[in-house]
Amino acid sequence: MLYKKQGFPEVDEIVICTIKKILPHGVFVGLDEYKDKEGLIHISEISPGRVRNIRDFVKEGKKIVCKILKVSTERNHIDLSLRRVTQSQRINKNTFYKQEQKAEKILEVLSKKLEIPFEEIYKIIGSKLIERYNSLYEGYEEIVADPKAVQMLKLDKKVEKSFLELIQEKIKKREIKISATITLSSPLPNGINVIKELLEKIQINGTRIIYLGAPRYKLTLTAEDYKTAEKNLSEIESTGLKMIKDKGIFKIQRDDKRNS
Repeated sequence: MLYKKQGFPEVDEIVICTIKKILPHGVFVGLDEYKDKEGLIHISEISPGRVRNIRDFVKEGKKIVCKILKVSTERNHIDLSLRRVTQSQRINKNTFYKQEQKAEKILEVLSKKLEIPFEEIYKIIGSKLIERYNSLYEGYEEIVADPKAVQMLKLDKKVEKSFLELIQEKIKKREIKISATITLSSPLPNGINVIKELLEKIQINGTRIIYLGAPRYKLTLTAEDYKTAEKNLSEIESTGLKMIKDKGIFKIQRDDKRNS
């Protein structure tokens, strides 16, 4: 990637590294996201358990996800761990890195299309987005969600138009999901109709309801951001409570885990 962070990483930070040299008791790596920074992974931090041969786990040129253990700015020394990175951290970091690579490729395409040097395009677009959002890809997502946000870049109209068209074509609109369990029942003779009418009423755009077995239903709500999703969920709960009144029971229990 073209963009490189200055200075040193923070302890516990998750980073992308490229293996440069393998020694009997450790591995030297380059920190891909930092300018001119290298670190060492001791053999004890390669993998859980005893490691007899480091080359069974790593090889030169391979990209790996590591965790920062220690940083000495005076000695210009960085200690890292490979084994302490969880599966979810590895997946998230690789996803982020691939998204940033994709984002840079989009700027390369824009550069060729407009016949403007890539470095200049990066300066007027990439650097500004990273400064504001800490990520090219996240900046793109924000602009796709709200095209007016592109105005903060203060681009030439031709550049702005081409850039906007390109990211709208290449970047999917961000969506998040929240889920909840609905408890719904009615003891009335026409209780089935009461329940059916209520369920139809609360199925606003982006809402999906699945029957789990009386009296429980699974609700999944999709929106552009958590604020909108929470607002819609609150409206669903309010509508449900108003409709049920003294006709039965209506409760919404949020799932603890957020989905995205």
